[in-house]
Amino acid sequence: MLEDLLAPGLKLVVCGTAAGAVSASKGQYYAGPGNRFWPTLHEVGLTSRRLMPREYRELLSFGIGLTDVVKGQAGGDAAIDFGRSDPDGLRDKIMRLKPAVLAFNGKKAAQVFLDRPRVATGLLPDTIGATRLFIAPSTSGAASGFWTIEDWQELARMVRGGTD
Repeated sequence: MLEDLLAPGLKLVVCGTAAGAVSASKGQYYAGPGNRFWPTLHEVGLTSRRLMPREYRELLSFGIGLTDVVKGQAGGDAAIDFGRSDPDGLRDKIMRLKPAVLAFNGKKAAQVFLDRPRVATGLLPDTIGATRLFIAPSTSGAASGFWTIEDWQELARMVRGGTD
């Protein structure tokens, strides 16, 4: 599956639920044709240009990292065994690497990580050390009925230092 794209001191780490089937087969994050991830990062100003999935490693130059809460599995939510998630391992990575913000790409990723049945998008009161937590709407094409860019815009303002 997909290896983490992480480094110490990033501005933002985006955490998905698990690699989608297309992403896993290509070895590229957010590679599904209906996924809004790459255009969204550019539209909200987190990247200076629209990156392609094959360029995902370039996100580090923008201070952005990538991971998933469920590693070693791929597919849609129905294909994932969430009992094999590793929230403690992810928490340890965040404590060690100290990004400014950990943003969940979709509610499901946050629910699995936080072990909560219900969550809302936006900034959470929870932190991991000094790392703030944020839930953004899923960019997956499968979640298009729930899509809104406003939370992603809020996340971008927060990452740039415009929102506490």
